[in-house]
Amino acid sequence: MNDPTASDTEGREAFLGVEKSLGGRRWVSRQADDRTSLAMAQALGVPEVVGRVLAGRGVGLDDAEGFLNPTLREQLPDPLHLKDMKKGADRIAAAVMKGELVAIFGDYDVDGATSSALLTRFFKAVGGKSMVYIPDRMKEGYGPNAAALLSLAKQGASLAITVDCGVTAYEPLAAAADAGLEVIVADHHVAEPALPRAFAVINPNRLDDDSPHGHLAAVGVVFLLVVQVNRALRDAGWYASRPEPDLMQWLDLVALGTVCDVVPLKGINRALVAQGVKVMARRDNPGITALGDEAGVDEPPGAYHLGFILGPRVNAGGRVGESDLGTRLLSTDNAGEAKDLARRLDALNRERQSIEQVALDQAIAQIEAAESPPTALVLACGEGWHPGVIGIVASRLKDRYNLPSCVVSLGDDEGVGSARSVSGIDLGATVLAARQAGILSKGGGHAMAAGFTVGRDRLEDLRAFMEERFAARIAEARIEPIMTLDGAVSVSGATRDLVEDLERLQPFGAGNPEPRFVVRDARILRADIVGQTQEHIRCTLTGPGNEGRLNAIAFRVVDSDIGRALLNTGGLPLHIAGRLRINRWQGRITPQLMIDDAAPVR
Repeated sequence: MNDPTASDTEGREAFLGVEKSLGGRRWVSRQADDRTSLAMAQALGVPEVVGRVLAGRGVGLDDAEGFLNPTLREQLPDPLHLKDMKKGADRIAAAVMKGELVAIFGDYDVDGATSSALLTRFFKAVGGKSMVYIPDRMKEGYGPNAAALLSLAKQGASLAITVDCGVTAYEPLAAAADAGLEVIVADHHVAEPALPRAFAVINPNRLDDDSPHGHLAAVGVVFLLVVQVNRALRDAGWYASRPEPDLMQWLDLVALGTVCDVVPLKGINRALVAQGVKVMARRDNPGITALGDEAGVDEPPGAYHLGFILGPRVNAGGRVGESDLGTRLLSTDNAGEAKDLARRLDALNRERQSIEQVALDQAIAQIEAAESPPTALVLACGEGWHPGVIGIVASRLKDRYNLPSCVVSLGDDEGVGSARSVSGIDLGATVLAARQAGILSKGGGHAMAAGFTVGRDRLEDLRAFMEERFAARIAEARIEPIMTLDGAVSVSGATRDLVEDLERLQPFGAGNPEPRFVVRDARILRADIVGQTQEHIRCTLTGPGNEGRLNAIAFRVVDSDIGRALLNTGGLPLHIAGRLRINRWQGRITPQLMIDDAAPVR
């Protein structure tokens, strides 16, 4: 559940009267019926604030217990509800039993890496033969390509499974079919009316599939595929002479891919992640364990660790290093190899951060130098910007300007682009429309994220195409920057007990945003610039009358209005919005506010 658009909040008073915060947002309260909130709290035996947060996320009394304690027993759908599932699973099971070599063709991001690793581990566990191919982002771009598929066939593969890609790979899959290589697509990206030539296309977002689980990440689709293949092998008597694998042991991979692909954490996704982090805490996967150790994770993992600590490191290989490093890390059972791969990925992640910062600075300078500020679309282009970081740069620009953002890395004749959207604007549909209109040579994605390839001579056509559609949508829906808040607390009220109560609502992520509160009338006792890049601000808050103490930190704000206010309040109070978390440091456990926004007290 993303922040609402202005049309959703029309007529509602600004929370604490904040029409425009220092971050440029209008503050609104997440609506929750008081009686429903209280009834839910009483029925569940939880504090009223937890009941209110649940009600604000649209969770009903009948669903609340399942939300707080999600289980796969209740949420896991029958894999056969997906079109082509039986056909595809039966073919894979037959390949396992006949000893055929199966090629796994995966994407280079975390969703693709976890999907590829899950299939690799499954084939190994059931006695199947498999190989993995992850395309090079720089040389091959996104998705299947004919040369790679034909090479896999020459190496002896009779069947290929594309994971987290393939649903729009018409020409490469046609070339594979002509060469006699059967392909099963296991994808979740938005499909077009025409499907590629493949033995089976398993995708809840096929236009002819009425699955209610279109929010699954690719690794979730692959897990359902594994469940059904395992069932087919069992029915065929394959396990009469060999042990049947425990599929639950790989939920750590499913959780990692699901969180990192930023799909809504509701229903089945919530159950997969909730159970997956429990599996991850057992430290059974040598690769995930080594990566967590290398990153300094010294507490039970949560969605935050998956999305912001482990995920970027798994991604780093595909972004600026060797594209298959993440899959290799997650697939290996060798602790020594895992440790070596984790170190390499950690180093590549630091390199990625440096490359990203240079591109971001250049993009911001380009946008700020324009004759007029962007009103419907942010589009930045750069010669030779690393394609591996443009998606992150687009996300940073989206956050900075509160507009859909596209970043294009220009080559000789064409550019590779990545885009991120804001709530209320379907970016994936627009990119598909631009491709169908002939403006883009390649393109696809989700509502909130997309990728594309565009000729240099069509860049302005793309800008005009997107601006026209986005401007109309912004005007129609009255989209403006909104920050949704779950309530207000005082400095003294932001206690460890409160944070621990709120932690019961985990896992947080898309579809279940981490609760955000305003600390009212806070005064800054101390503020320091911290971090290697000197971008962050750490401060100590107190309330009226010097009541209470609360540590807080704000990231990447030094050169913003929020940062300047935190550093130079002159003793005046601020309303400070953010997320409350537990900070564990040197044996001390204290509440901490992760600052997202601030506004002067009027």
